[in-house]
Amino acid sequence: MIQLRDLRDDDVDRLYRWRREPAVDRWMFSGPPLEFEAHQRWFEQFRADEHRHGWVIERKDEPCGVMFLTKISNVHQHGQWGWYIGEASARGRGVGRAAQALGLDRVFSDFALQKVWSEVIADNDPALKALAATGFRREGYIRRHMFKGGQFHDVVLFGILAEEWQERRKSVMKDLQASGLVRPA
Repeated sequence: MIQLRDLRDDDVDRLYRWRREPAVDRWMFSGPPLEFEAHQRWFEQFRADEHRHGWVIERKDEPCGVMFLTKISNVHQHGQWGWYIGEASARGRGVGRAAQALGLDRVFSDFALQKVWSEVIADNDPALKALAATGFRREGYIRRHMFKGGQFHDVVLFGILAEEWQERRKSVMKDLQASGLVRPA
């Protein structure tokens, strides 16, 4: 079963390790933290910022990834979405799709947002598929938007509105429950 829990102090080491994994870093806009102290400062600032929130993704009660909601705007009632699966054994198993569904429930109820949006490197097929599976819609395509690894990369913009999630929620959750990824409501 997949579940989300709020970030805790003891997650700082785990996130540092995951973020430095080449399979994770490949899809991130910035490079991995070089020094633990810089990562620890980022982690503390992240948790103290009321416009950002994070959850650890757990699979079978073991941490396997992280989900972030950033740029939370109470005025515009939206926030930016990002996530990654840090443990290789959890990749390709529907964990990201399940975590997004659980996260969308929280975002649209606990934060009273009207929209969640995401930016994804255009050739990150697993993330593109997971976003589409939970109802995110492609809202734009930005060519040569980021430079990493000695080359430019295109970026796809995705978004989902609260009412779109409500329309898709029952179907998505039913599929995830049938797959044994989330608990029945």
